[in-house]
Amino acid sequence: MKLLAAAAVTLTLATASAAPAPPRIAGCPVFPATSPWNERVDALPVASDSATLIASIGLANGVHADFGSGLWDGSRIGIPYVVVHGRTTPKSRVSFEYADESDRGPYPIPANVPIEGQPRRPNDGDRHALIVDRDTCRLYELYALQRTATGWSAGSGAIFDLRSTRLRPAGWTSADAAGLPILPGLVRWDGDASTGVIRHALRFTAARTRRAYVYPARHYASASNDPSLPPMGLRVRLKASVDISKLPPQARMVAQAMKTFGMILADNGSSWYVSGAPSPHWSNDDLHALGTLHGSDFEVVDTSSLGP
Repeated sequence: MKLLAAAAVTLTLATASAAPAPPRIAGCPVFPATSPWNERVDALPVASDSATLIASIGLANGVHADFGSGLWDGSRIGIPYVVVHGRTTPKSRVSFEYADESDRGPYPIPANVPIEGQPRRPNDGDRHALIVDRDTCRLYELYALQRTATGWSAGSGAIFDLRSTRLRPAGWTSADAAGLPILPGLVRWDGDASTGVIRHALRFTAARTRRAYVYPARHYASASNDPSLPPMGLRVRLKASVDISKLPPQARMVAQAMKTFGMILADNGSSWYVSGAPSPHWSNDDLHALGTLHGSDFEVVDTSSLGP
């Protein structure tokens, strides 16, 4: 990836404990403080099978920020989202490939909705579209969104109340393989990194996963029952002993969130890829420094105390 110049920004580094309130977008909470996305895990015990699971994800693999500024291969870097006024945005019916596990809607899809992979790769990749209705504080997420001659089609879709901790029905997918919302796990600039501290868990991917899921996930995407492979919903954290003081400011913020809130396995993909939303404020040089962190720097968290 071509590294771009840093935006002229000043970051105030703070501890996550200094900001207990959940993050917000357009006046809406990104789920309550009691949501698994917003609960700290830095004081929880290490899972008994941590070493096995971390090894299966990859001990030597470096962390990769799968988001940034500018374009890579002609497309925005990361998973974009858009905020709309639901009262005035036209509602659309969507035809779903996995209709039996999708919320029918309708969905407030603006004409210029940003879709992952645009503008150069309009027909490749996961084509996620994330829409926040600021009037109702509802989150609409779509996977493989396409405009057709007769309207919109998608692989799957899910609607979440941003004021609720309610999970998807057991066994249901969402716009993500784990049946989880995508937006709360994205490293975002507005209302997130721009405040100087990231106050939520991060979304990450692994190359191979198990045919199983653990809280808060609701769905799996694997045919393997190998117990050494991680289940969807697995929570990992950067070890407290890892020195992050020499990382550049933006990378240090992300790394601190990995220590305090951890990361949740949400999809199959390249191991230790961390998801975020594109923004011109990101410094790709700063974020590239996360590659100095490796799988061996992480541990699996025992989250049995966080279940419903």
